[in-house]
Amino acid sequence: MRRIRNILIAIVATVFSASAQDGSISLGEAEIFEPVKWEYEVDALGGQEYELIFKATIDDGWHVYSQFVKEGGPIPTSFGFDSIPEIEFLGLVEERGELETNFDPNWDLELKQFSHQVAFVQRVKLNSDNVKFGGYYEFMTCDDERCLPPEYIEIDVELGSGGTRFAVREILPPEGPDSTKSKNKYKLETIDLDNPVNDCGEKREEQTLWGIFILGLLGGFIALLTPCVFPMIPLTVSYFTKGSGNKKKGVFNAILYGAFIMLIYFLLSTPFHLLSDVDPEVLNRISTNPWLNLTFFAVFVIFAISFFGYFEITLPSKWTNKADSASDIGGMIGIFFMALTLALVSFSCTGPILGTLLAGTLSSESAGVVSFLGMDLQMVAVKLSVGMTGFGLALGLPFALFAAFPGWLASLPQSGGWLNSVKVFFGFVEVALAVKFFSNADLVEQWGLLKRETFFALWFVTAIATGLYFFNKIKFPHDSPGTKVSKSGFVMGTFAIAFAIYLLPGMWSGGWWNHNALSGFPPPKYYSYFEHKEEIDIFYDYDEGMTHAREVNKPVMIDFTGWACVNCRKMEDNVWPEEEVKKILSEKYVIISLYVDEKRVYSEEEQEVVEVPTSDGGVKLKKLRTVGD
Repeated sequence: MRRIRNILIAIVATVFSASAQDGSISLGEAEIFEPVKWEYEVDALGGQEYELIFKATIDDGWHVYSQFVKEGGPIPTSFGFDSIPEIEFLGLVEERGELETNFDPNWDLELKQFSHQVAFVQRVKLNSDNVKFGGYYEFMTCDDERCLPPEYIEIDVELGSGGTRFAVREILPPEGPDSTKSKNKYKLETIDLDNPVNDCGEKREEQTLWGIFILGLLGGFIALLTPCVFPMIPLTVSYFTKGSGNKKKGVFNAILYGAFIMLIYFLLSTPFHLLSDVDPEVLNRISTNPWLNLTFFAVFVIFAISFFGYFEITLPSKWTNKADSASDIGGMIGIFFMALTLALVSFSCTGPILGTLLAGTLSSESAGVVSFLGMDLQMVAVKLSVGMTGFGLALGLPFALFAAFPGWLASLPQSGGWLNSVKVFFGFVEVALAVKFFSNADLVEQWGLLKRETFFALWFVTAIATGLYFFNKIKFPHDSPGTKVSKSGFVMGTFAIAFAIYLLPGMWSGGWWNHNALSGFPPPKYYSYFEHKEEIDIFYDYDEGMTHAREVNKPVMIDFTGWACVNCRKMEDNVWPEEEVKKILSEKYVIISLYVDEKRVYSEEEQEVVEVPTSDGGVKLKKLRTVGD
């Protein structure tokens, strides 16, 4: 969501205000600079193969971004073409130019960009004598102080025996009685980008690396309580204390064993440092990408089924056998491979927990660069390394402590059915998280499959099932038959049922109490099957909101928000309802909420063509294709 915020700050550096005193809305007018000029060429290669060349000439001081922009950065340059059987696209669009990797103060990131000139080349092969097709490209340009709105340009192409044509698709000006209104209704007549009404500054509060480290520690301690790890503690400690000749050496070997466990989990995160640099798109737009959220949904469901005991997620036995054989070498190398063997054989329990840590890190606000020992490291990879190190430390620490203080082993509870209960409990947690990721995708795409009431219903069922499990009313494959409800099981079951009662009112409009403690998880209140009366009147259509502002003679506050923005939900659920804030917003302003990650494409009938002024005093036509436009 930080990426969305930066785009808006870079483009809209002021406050919109509406004045209805004279019956008109006063918004502002800004010139549109055109620091990038495009030319289009076709190069015939023979054998029905061609190169489509998009050549950009860029003014001094400005730059266009690569197709591969790191998470949290600007809109990357992108291309799309009609998919028809008469033409075959050979590979991806190639970038030909002097690629720069520079620090961009607009984004606080190292970004890949082009200055002065660059060509983007798509190679194609015709499967027919003459082919006509369309396409588009989108790009964004910035200088060291500002960014211009992304431009979306449609093209028409004709190749083959009928001749060659490669040009921008003509955008026809609006016609008819409403053409003047269509031309002018988006003009901003009084905005002065160089002199904003208020310089609010920028204050960011992101999850600290210490917070990530503590989450990793918690994940490691949870993994200790699983059947794959807990029984190994007394066995391994006894091996070191009794098989090392003397206590001092045994304690040293156990500490080394724990340190190697931490090192192994840290090393598991190192490929992400390379991945974020080689292919940044893997880590890009995760929090709002519906298909990646659906992937996380599927992965968490698989993890849950595994925790329930219906199958185990294991690594290839060859890996485990080789690591186990290498552990017989002795010395430090042997101890390292003993630690590696533990990491491999416990993967069926630790894998889902690590997957949760990975998904949480990738979908958090993780943009930026961290300097360490002269190296620039991507924040998302650093967070993952910190979390994995915390996980490994928690997993390895008990082996060192119990070796140093062997008397503590007697205080450990005996292995038994409680270990499987812990595993099943986290299976239910994985189900709840899977629902959250599906909800993210549903919100962004506006499918209407998982509205607020359905979300609460699914979490309610999950909580009830958790309670019934701890009260021995539900059994899974690895549970012992005929066992009585333990004290800890009674406590956990009671907690789960209490949580279900807390969720219950969320399944219908209104309710007995609010659910602010869950802010950011369920969909917003207005994404509902019921007509929801907001505590603050909010308009979700720009035109309707501006019309109402004229009628009631109030200024407008435009709220740029996002469907998958957790921080936005927290602000709207926790800050806006505060009495003082609610009074100001409801009495003094008209609120218009606009969703910047709304991906719905308008139908041809809904799409509009508008005129925007250019820096040379002329105008250019722009087609508004999506709600975001």
